[in-house]
Amino acid sequence: MLELEQYQIVGSTAREIAASAEAAIREGGLEPGAALPTVRSLAATLGTSPATVHAAYRVLRERGLVVADGRRGTRVAPRPALRTPQPAGLPADVRDLAHGLPDPALLPPLAPVFAGLDFEPRMRMSELDSADPELLAVAAAAFQADGLPPGAIAVVGGAFDGIERVLQTHLHPGDRVVVEDPAYAGIRDLLPALGLVPVPVPVDELGLIPEALEAALGRDVEAALIVPRAQNPYGSAFDAERAAVLRGLLAQRPGLLLVEDDHAGLVSGAPFATLVDATRERWAVVRSMSKMLHPDLRLALMTGDETTIARVEGRQALGTRWVSHVLQATVAALLSDPKLPATATRAAAVYGERRRGLLAALAARDVPAHGHSGLNVWVPVREEGTMVRTLLDAGWFTVAGERFRIETPPGIRITVTTLEAGEADAIASVIAGVEHAGRPRRAY
Repeated sequence: MLELEQYQIVGSTAREIAASAEAAIREGGLEPGAALPTVRSLAATLGTSPATVHAAYRVLRERGLVVADGRRGTRVAPRPALRTPQPAGLPADVRDLAHGLPDPALLPPLAPVFAGLDFEPRMRMSELDSADPELLAVAAAAFQADGLPPGAIAVVGGAFDGIERVLQTHLHPGDRVVVEDPAYAGIRDLLPALGLVPVPVPVDELGLIPEALEAALGRDVEAALIVPRAQNPYGSAFDAERAAVLRGLLAQRPGLLLVEDDHAGLVSGAPFATLVDATRERWAVVRSMSKMLHPDLRLALMTGDETTIARVEGRQALGTRWVSHVLQATVAALLSDPKLPATATRAAAVYGERRRGLLAALAARDVPAHGHSGLNVWVPVREEGTMVRTLLDAGWFTVAGERFRIETPPGIRITVTTLEAGEADAIASVIAGVEHAGRPRRAY
């Protein structure tokens, strides 16, 4: 029999069982990734039927709290849709190469913008409910310059706010969504929270592998969620040829919802190439400001077909209503600043130098890795836990690939935004030492 104290799950009805499991997750008794008891064993322990426990687990899945993990059973989601206890901070002597934030030294200065902001607070409801005209104009010009079809534009509270609203307004629980594999951990968490089923498609340096996408499109999918450049964590970026091939495959499904997340924008280190064309019926491209301007400027610009944007704005009107106009005016001023292109170009160049430096250091030690664009490097490894722990002992905090991958083999993600001179060689030596342990290798 199971020890109930181990799981902190009690109750005799599906509602009671689900509520107690949720409380255990919220309070830290069941941590992310923890295995739940099997349906039959928990039913026997609680003295209820397997059908009741199965119904409770279904409720937990629908709330995004647990995931069905094949032969590994039911587990707490890696990042459940619930406030949970936060882990302790890192020791002072450990460098955080896991956070994914930009280098503060490479962001445009905010103080001059705040000082020069000529902002008249809006007090009429009609003004508050409308987006900043200057910001819309700047966004329209940028999207047009990137070759996107003419579309409506919305201002949302960050990339994930926009993506979630698009998915919610078009899809239903149980719908299947094409996602990259590996994919950003937030996407992996968001889809189960919405009751959506990810259909993983592997990537290479140039993005989605065409043959794999073609196979996925035959699996009754309703949407595709894609990152055109700075793919997190792999670093993929479309070139014109790959984008053309993928557009040709998607052309066979003009009604498929296509969402592109251009989260890094001008600092991605690669030109923008879109899979959207004028024949696409349902589409959205969202561009976050957090990597390019500042992570605390929680705003993203979204363009898409009229129906999609109207639904996003309609859903927004039922909740937050509008994004702060002080924030909108600040972003409009930053995007209109003649100095921004040079600032972004410098940031992209520095990130590229740090990324290529780590890739070169790893290659010199016979360790393959990936980072064609963006802010991260993906390193395939034999055993994620051992590698992360060894790097932590050596003074670097990185992320295990389990947070990102679905069918992709193990790996780790290293964020290079604040990588310091000399660290690439030291990190690469640690990784090589673990990967080549027990194998005859040359000295480094």
